[in-house]
Amino acid sequence: MSKTRTRTADAGLQIRDNLAQRYPDVYTPEVLAALGFMAQFDPERKRLMNERIARRLDRIRNRRPLTFLDTAGVIPGTDIRIQDARDGKFVGSEIPHDLRRQWLQGTGPAAKPGAPVASSLRNVAHALLSGADGWMFDGEDALGQVGTMSLDNQRSLKLAFASDPFFLKVASEVAGEMNNWAKDFLGRKIVADWRGQLDFTTRIFRPRGLHLDDRHIRAGVAALSASIVDTTLYVVNNLQALRADNRSIVLYLPKIQTAEEAGFWSRLLNGLEEHLDLGPGTIKVYVLVEQLEATFQLMEIRAALGRHFVGFNTGRWDYINSVADACCWDEGFIHPNIESIVMTYGYMRHYEDRVRRAVNTPDASGNFALWQGGMEPNIPVGSKKGVEDGMAKAKAGAVREQQEGASGKWIAHWKMVHIIRPVWEEIGEDNQLGRKLPPLTYTEEDAAGLTRLEPAPRTVRGARNLLSVALQYGNAFSQGFQAAALKPADFFGNDDILYLMEDMATGEIRLSILWEWVHKGAVLTENDPETGLASGDAFTQELFNRLLAEEYAKLLAAGNRDVHDNSKNTTLPIARAIVETYIQAPAKPPWYIDLLNINLDNYDTATARHRIDLYVDAFRNEGLRITENLDFKPAEGRSE
Repeated sequence: MSKTRTRTADAGLQIRDNLAQRYPDVYTPEVLAALGFMAQFDPERKRLMNERIARRLDRIRNRRPLTFLDTAGVIPGTDIRIQDARDGKFVGSEIPHDLRRQWLQGTGPAAKPGAPVASSLRNVAHALLSGADGWMFDGEDALGQVGTMSLDNQRSLKLAFASDPFFLKVASEVAGEMNNWAKDFLGRKIVADWRGQLDFTTRIFRPRGLHLDDRHIRAGVAALSASIVDTTLYVVNNLQALRADNRSIVLYLPKIQTAEEAGFWSRLLNGLEEHLDLGPGTIKVYVLVEQLEATFQLMEIRAALGRHFVGFNTGRWDYINSVADACCWDEGFIHPNIESIVMTYGYMRHYEDRVRRAVNTPDASGNFALWQGGMEPNIPVGSKKGVEDGMAKAKAGAVREQQEGASGKWIAHWKMVHIIRPVWEEIGEDNQLGRKLPPLTYTEEDAAGLTRLEPAPRTVRGARNLLSVALQYGNAFSQGFQAAALKPADFFGNDDILYLMEDMATGEIRLSILWEWVHKGAVLTENDPETGLASGDAFTQELFNRLLAEEYAKLLAAGNRDVHDNSKNTTLPIARAIVETYIQAPAKPPWYIDLLNINLDNYDTATARHRIDLYVDAFRNEGLRITENLDFKPAEGRSE
């Protein structure tokens, strides 16, 4: 590996290897100047992340459930009284013209692992030609981080948003391919005027969360926040093109846990706006409600983000993981099979209800906010029966969310646009801003509802599904596919069972549930002839070990379509080592992604085991998460 580094004059930034020379269109002088300015916010970000872990450890140590904030206080880091936030006595944002109708938002990255620019640009073309009202180009859970994918992602977006001739050539080709698919599947074309269609979709970007470090830039000797890097690169590189087209600058903010963190994001965005001479509140944000703690502070988060905030999204998979993590100390809190945890299940129903009531609470100017419904993971690929069943399920989910008050929802693949969008088209209303709902309350019953379990199956079949997909996801992640179409190995070759689009969030929850089952003595609810276990038997470490060996063997025997042959002696054994370590740990690790991240671009199992041990020891002994790129060492003796 080359040791060449580029050092900027701004905040002692160090760019790994020769990436500044390879990506001069991404690391422009304007970007580097902005990063140098924005690096000042990183020490506070690190403090907030340390406090996250400290709160988590305190809850575990003292067996303390989450509670609502004390109304007598203020939101930390702001001068906003908590009671004022709940009463809507804060300055919010009007909804910009290009966000008022977002019936369907697609999600996905603008890059492919190890692919030439033209191939990555196809992702953007599919998105912008899909007919989705908005597209969240992902820099986080669905974007692979191997090699330079985060930079390839930024490059693709810059070329596409500037209508570069190279992108337009790719888009014209993709339009024809999409029409060929649509004529076969829908019986009609879906792209009549491809040049005009490119202007339809609102462009949105999701940076990585505050808990992650960038893999390519350091500020002096310290790793720099991935949130700061992603946000700065996206806004600076695309500002002129977006404004020239009268488009809003819109972000999706992930993994926020508290209103204090939301306030930090607000100061971060204010700082970038000031540096770029943009008016206050120019940058608009949705917040993904992915953390249980955030659900206790929804109005406070709205208030802390103020003029930036436009809406919430109910991103359910990460949310399930956060509930499991927040309740890891409670021996009685044990999830059922993941298939049972739908949006109408127990605590999920209460979570969604609080979000929809929070957006329909007016601010001081009478502004309401948007609620974007959760992800539809089904994709129309499989047998005729499988696709029909999957699409019926997808439509039913969309109808339910629309009826509950969502102004739109997410899809994980462009092919779903013309299947789901008609649910909102038939209603015809741009959004459901201001829908009359009961005001939010903050009682003990409300708090209990946010962790309410309901009886549902817990089976060996369910455990196999959890384990098989968790292993496959870890393997796909390490291959650069953070968004991957997966299904349990027992259903490979059965086209009646559809592949589902999975990203990092579903990897997280699968291991969280398995950890619960092993360490809390989960009781099975059904007999299992294959293992000889009966309803009432406990799910033990020994059973997990048996299932791990069996499911892993199935993946080794699978065809290249389902498990890439070149992964079976490289990244798949590493995924297994991470899964074993995670499940065996007496103290539940906070993030599956941490263990995956420190092994990116590593294909040696022995090295992986060393890094896994390093992480586990640091977290157990010091409460520290290793989040930096271990292959990127700062220049020795220098801290520019």
